[in-house]
Amino acid sequence: MATIFGEAVDRIGGEPISARMARKAPIRHLDPTLLLMTLALSAYGALMIFSSTASKQEAAGGDPAMFMKRQIAYIVAGVVALLVVSFFDYRHVRALAPVIYGVTVLALILVLTPLGDVQNNARSWFNFGLFQIQPSEFAKLALIVAMSAWMAERKGDMRWLDLAFCLGMMGVLSALIFVEPDLGGTMVIVAIFFVMLLVGGAKLRHFIALGLVGTVAIVGALQMDVIEDYQIERITAFLDPDPDVRSEGYNLTQAKIAIASGGLRGKGVGSENTQTDLDFVPEQHTDFIFTAVGEQLGFVGGAALLGLFAILIWRSLRIAAMARDTFGTLVAAGIAGMWACQLFVNVGMTMGIMPITGLPLPFVSFGGSGLLMNFMAVGLLLNIHMRRFL
Repeated sequence: MATIFGEAVDRIGGEPISARMARKAPIRHLDPTLLLMTLALSAYGALMIFSSTASKQEAAGGDPAMFMKRQIAYIVAGVVALLVVSFFDYRHVRALAPVIYGVTVLALILVLTPLGDVQNNARSWFNFGLFQIQPSEFAKLALIVAMSAWMAERKGDMRWLDLAFCLGMMGVLSALIFVEPDLGGTMVIVAIFFVMLLVGGAKLRHFIALGLVGTVAIVGALQMDVIEDYQIERITAFLDPDPDVRSEGYNLTQAKIAIASGGLRGKGVGSENTQTDLDFVPEQHTDFIFTAVGEQLGFVGGAALLGLFAILIWRSLRIAAMARDTFGTLVAAGIAGMWACQLFVNVGMTMGIMPITGLPLPFVSFGGSGLLMNFMAVGLLLNIHMRRFL
């Protein structure tokens, strides 16, 4: 070791030790854009949740800001989870992948028992009084971590046995989520699976084989009558919407009316006599929150929201490309694929280009489990980005 103008310098590289230590300090490589987009989307969601629930709450004699306050509490909890995950070296998560997957499967099994709480005809939640947990939301991140850990060991050499193992991991999660029933969650699990295979080195022949297996599975499900009647009605409504108030097509029709009525600039946040305010649109603070965005903020507000998501997904893909190891690349790409799928399905179902599935919009829709899981995903991305030199 030598000194130059009083500063310690490494003998081999000639780089000041203080500079090298600073370069390797994880916090110096925080991605501020990713963090800013996360907070912006969360704030956007809290505002839209308030605007779509305040009038109904006030009419019922309740607190107009109740849902917004609860969402803000979820955001605070999410930020705490983000900080914990981001400073816990993601490479240790790789070693814990089997445990994470196993605990998730156990939770999905237990939620189907009397321990699970039934809401909207689905047994998907654990009710702890002050808060609820939906295991299917965390299953998305668990699959990403588990598949990433497995495929990272293969270093891009995907064989039939590896494909079968990954298919089994996905199949167990998707089957348990499907029988809750949660069609939207199942679709995201399947989408994550294909994104992971695409990034992980699967060949064209693998996708052809999966296509055949998927076709057989769908036909078998229809023949065995395991798909709920209301799920079939939603698909039928997607193909041929019926404005009859008693049909599934009514929700889609009202969603289209709400978005179209917003025009270029919208009717304004909290405006009265709207599809949202008069409760024509169901679940406007959760699954159909994009209709509230379109009606109250118009094309400009909707485009701005999609722009925030585009930046979020772009930063995620960039982190995947810059990751130090294969595991980090796969995790980041899987998270980007998860968000892209949920964005496309949620926005698409409000405009009639996708069937109604009950899938929330990440960071924007009301809900604690989904928000907490998404903040944890951001924490993983920040973690991967901060440690790309370590």
